[in-house]
Amino acid sequence: MTAPRGRAAAVLGCLALTTLCLNACGGPPTTRLEKPATATSAENAGGVRALAAAAKKEGMLTAIALPRDWADYGGLIDGFQKKYGIKVTVQDPLGHSQDEINALTSSGTRPTAPDVIDVGDTFARTAARQNLLAPYKVAAFDAIPGNQKDPGGRWSNNYGGYISIGCDARRVKPCPQTFADLLKPAYKGMVALAGDPTRSEAAFAGVYAAALANNGSFDDIRPGIDFFAKLKKSGNFNPLTATSATVRDGRTPITVNWDYINLHAADELRGKGVNWQVSIPFDGSFAQYYALAVNRHAPHPAAARLWQEYLFSTEGQNLRLYGCARPVLMDVMRKDGTLNKTAAARLPTVEGTPQFPTDAQLEKARRTVDRGWTAAVSG
Repeated sequence: MTAPRGRAAAVLGCLALTTLCLNACGGPPTTRLEKPATATSAENAGGVRALAAAAKKEGMLTAIALPRDWADYGGLIDGFQKKYGIKVTVQDPLGHSQDEINALTSSGTRPTAPDVIDVGDTFARTAARQNLLAPYKVAAFDAIPGNQKDPGGRWSNNYGGYISIGCDARRVKPCPQTFADLLKPAYKGMVALAGDPTRSEAAFAGVYAAALANNGSFDDIRPGIDFFAKLKKSGNFNPLTATSATVRDGRTPITVNWDYINLHAADELRGKGVNWQVSIPFDGSFAQYYALAVNRHAPHPAAARLWQEYLFSTEGQNLRLYGCARPVLMDVMRKDGTLNKTAAARLPTVEGTPQFPTDAQLEKARRTVDRGWTAAVSG
C-alpha cells in the first residue's frame, strides 16, 4: 500500500510460510493442547483440522458490522460457509467500529455476543486496552508487518485502502479531484462522510486526510476538523452518512470514503447507468488498515479462530482483492507467487511509499476528534 490505516514489513519467504502452515494444519503439536476458548494459535488447538472439527460442532459464527459490499465480505462469508459448513450471522451490518466495541462491552458472556470484530486499528487498540479481546495468532502471524499487529496477537490488521473521493458524474460536473476542490460553490449540499468520525473509522480517516491536505500532520488533525467546519459553513457538507443506498439514490453525490468502497460502488452502479468516478486526492493521501480480533467471551470460540485463519489465508487475502481492498499480506504473496495478479492489477496506482501515524499520534488524533468534532461540525 501507499500513503499514511512507512511501515517496515518483516516477511517470511515461501519456504518459511509453507513450514508454518504445515505445523499449524497437520504437523504434530509442539505445545500443550488447549480448548478452543483458550487456544492462542491453531497449533496449540491441535491444528486447523481439529479447530475446523470443533467449529463444525459449534455450527455457527456470529459477526457484526460486515456489509456484503465492504472489502468483499460477501465473497468471504460465502466462501467460509461453503468450505467449513458453518453458518455466518451478521449483526448490525451497517454498524461502525465503535458500535462493535459497544456490543462486546454490553453483551458480556451472553450467547448472542459477537464472536469476532472487524474495526479500524485505532479502535482495535482501544478494545485491547479494555481487555475485550482474546490473544490469538493466526498461522501467518509472523508474516504480518510488526506495526500492523498487536505483539500478543489480540488483533491483527487484515486489509486496507486509501481515502478517496467518489462522485456521481451524472449529477456533478466536473467531479472533484482534491480536498481543495470540495470547497467550490458548485458542490452545495453534496459532500458526505461515511458516518460520524467519533464512531466510524472511515469518517475519522477522512478527517485525517483532510488535515494532511490543509497543512496538518500526523501530530495535528485539527486542520481536518476545521476543513469540515468550513464545508458546513459554506453549505457544501452533507450530514447524511454515505452508504451504498445513499449513493445509489443520489442523496450523497460526493462521498469521502475508502477507495475499495467507492470502487465497489463504481462496479455495482455501472450496470445501472450511473457513472461513479473515483479519485485518490493527491493533496491528502491517507491509507490505513482494518483489524480483525476475537471476542474474549466468544460464544463460538473455535469458529471465531477458524474465521481468523480463513481471512488471513491465501484464499481469504485474494478475495480481499476482488473487493478492491489491499490485503495486509500482499507483499508476501507477491513474492511467493500466491497473489492473484489479475485482481491486484485492478487497484488504483498511488505514487510514493505509504506513511502511517504512530500509535501515539493516532491516540492524540482520536482524542482531538472526540473533543472537537461535535462543536465544530455537528453542533
